[in-house]
Amino acid sequence: QVQLVESGGGLVQAGGSLRLSCAASGSIFRINTMKWYRQAPGKQRELVAAITSGGSTNYTDSVKGRFTISRDNAKNTLHLQMDGLKPEDTAVYYCYVVSTYVTGTGFRSWGQGTQVTVSS
Repeated sequence: QVQLVESGGGLVQAGGSLRLSCAASGSIFRINTMKWYRQAPGKQRELVAAITSGGSTNYTDSVKGRFTISRDNAKNTLHLQMDGLKPEDTAVYYCYVVSTYVTGTGFRSWGQGTQVTVSS
């Protein structure tokens, strides 16, 4: 089992910044891809950003130039720096981790979600 604990959400005014973190623990030998998703009320969950084990990143078009995804492999943590926030960024943000245990067992794990609210 792999546990993901998210932190850093909150209420911020438009134009402000927040930094989300996701700490992974449990049966981890290697963490592969790490991702951030978000889900706004009445909408489907969407991929926001992803980072591979080698550090390659990609972003959905709406956050390019404003959000930065990063990871600390030594601490099994994932971050999302969000700058220039807009009201349309309001959503519950989830981290998603693909990992492997020493036995070869693979895990795909979701965090519990953290609320980000951007006021206009």
